[in-house]
Amino acid sequence: MESFFSRLKVELIYAECFESIAAAKSAIFEYIEIFYNRKRRHSTLGYLSPVEYERRCA
Repeated sequence: MESFFSRLKVELIYAECFESIAAAKSAIFEYIEIFYNRKRRHSTLGYLSPVEYERRCA
């Protein structure tokens, strides 16, 4: 979890200036559901995204 929160902060939080809490919540949701789980490759998963890894191993 520490690694995840570190990546979230570096790749999203510190790089953006949010106009509202709702905008921040929406951006965090998009980061997790669209980028982190579907596109971002993870070294521990053989450089596959979690969705791709799950698809191949299921």
